[in-house]
Amino acid sequence: MIGVVRTVICLPTYNERENLEPMIAALRGLDLEDLHVLVIDDNSPDGTGAIADRLADGDDRVHVLHRERKEGLGPAYLAGFRRALELDADLVFELDCDFSHDPSDVPRLIAAAEDADLALGSRYVPGGAVRNWGLIRRAISAGGSLYARLLLGVGVRDLTGGFKCYRRAVLETIDVDAISSRGYAFQIETTYRALRAGFRIVEVPITFVDREQGGSKMSKGIVLEGFWKVPVLRAKALVGQL
Repeated sequence: MIGVVRTVICLPTYNERENLEPMIAALRGLDLEDLHVLVIDDNSPDGTGAIADRLADGDDRVHVLHRERKEGLGPAYLAGFRRALELDADLVFELDCDFSHDPSDVPRLIAAAEDADLALGSRYVPGGAVRNWGLIRRAISAGGSLYARLLLGVGVRDLTGGFKCYRRAVLETIDVDAISSRGYAFQIETTYRALRAGFRIVEVPITFVDREQGGSKMSKGIVLEGFWKVPVLRAKALVGQL
């Protein structure tokens, strides 16, 4: 058993004013001992950062990291990882603020991390599911994970998944400063680097539900980055640069 651990939930935000307060309330309602929430706001024009500051005022387990501009999911998470380690996190989470990931699944990933270095909420293992997506979005996601799995030669089924629980040692070992991916390729790269470093990964079945509030951050550029980044990662691994 891990026992009592300090868990930091990294919550990147850009125009999430409708979702931020309910998400933090849901996480605080889990009543997990020493659970902290780190909001990483990319200077949201809708005032999300100001809401985060208000929520953090007087609550020493809610933290806010303000960034000057929107640079993509990857840079936001990397900044969050560094701050989470400064906060003495034992476990560090990636979690979407839009409720695509169910916050009530957080304890399940924590439990899975008792016997793994990286617990990954997975849509594509038995028991996992996706709801409220059209056929094109489903094909892009499932096809992207299959494409990456085949090219990289790994067994993880949901390589593009963004609901993750890292043990501290993983983030201290993989070269986060060398990670350049900005979109969903970031999820592929971090998981692949963890595998290459010899860490044990377990996939926990989850149900992914499309957001109800706010707009999707998916773009053509994000899809294209994932397409070309995967063979680059494989080539680096083959020549010992990863």
